[in-house]
Amino acid sequence: MRSLPLPLALTARLAPVAVLATAGWALSSGPDSSPAAKDKTPPDTTNRSASAPATEAVTKTYAAAPAPCESLAGKTVGSLVPGAKADGKEIPSTDTQARRTCSWNALKGYDYRWLDVAFEVMESDEAALKSYKERVADRSGGGEVPGLGDAAYSVVNLTTEDKQQTREGTVLVRASNALVMITYNGSDFESKKAPSTETINKGAIKAAKEAVAALENGQG
Repeated sequence: MRSLPLPLALTARLAPVAVLATAGWALSSGPDSSPAAKDKTPPDTTNRSASAPATEAVTKTYAAAPAPCESLAGKTVGSLVPGAKADGKEIPSTDTQARRTCSWNALKGYDYRWLDVAFEVMESDEAALKSYKERVADRSGGGEVPGLGDAAYSVVNLTTEDKQQTREGTVLVRASNALVMITYNGSDFESKKAPSTETINKGAIKAAKEAVAALENGQG
């Protein structure tokens, strides 16, 4: 079997690493230790809680991203990316507590498949919801995926380069303060055609369901 070069669009994938930085503050006060203050009667602070500002620690459902390369079962990897090693390859991250990504890719015969599973943990549900909405807005043409996380969105696109088709599906899920994103694509280098929209979409959703379950189970 002759080997075929991969299209430039498939060999030059981007794996951006986004690190979210948050700022917090604490209010503190101490008693007046001046000599004049020693002769004064301490003020009544019984009702101060009604008007004084208070700070509360944000309770995060998920404190860290799970191990992404362990988020999918071996048989799932085998069915979605035939010929790929089940353990995958984790993409380096500047903050593995906040963001982790694993990739699988393989060429079996003339069929090529690529699968990414990414987890991103944010400081609050509100931050995750805001990011989710922004990312969905950047990926028009898809639709909601019911029953997956707090919200989920799926979209599939077809691209053609040098007469070679590639079909790519993306599933974005918000679960409390975490985001899970699946990227799944494929090409047939013999026919120059891409897998069907249904094949790519179902595969991406299947991976998303397992990845969300891994997040919820605290895997990693």
